[in-house]
Amino acid sequence: MKVTLKEWNAIATWHWDIPEDEVCGICRVQFDGTCPTCKFPGDDCSLLLGKCGHSFHMHCLLTWIQQESSKGLCPMCRQSMFCSPYIY
Repeated sequence: MKVTLKEWNAIATWHWDIPEDEVCGICRVQFDGTCPTCKFPGDDCSLLLGKCGHSFHMHCLLTWIQQESSKGLCPMCRQSMFCSPYIY
């Protein structure tokens, strides 16, 4: 007996590897929501993990770092904000 597959509809889901209720330390929007800077939800706006362990939308962090007052420090704990090599 031969079976022929006529149609296949795949469904995929994803989620950030962070606690579900965690928010961006700058804009305070949940990571599965829409980044207020780029207006794109989800993986169109990458998340960056700082050396200190705090997470931010990429666009929020880039805006923060460009401010002279940031001095390259984390906006939450004021530790050095050099990003870890791990990007979500």
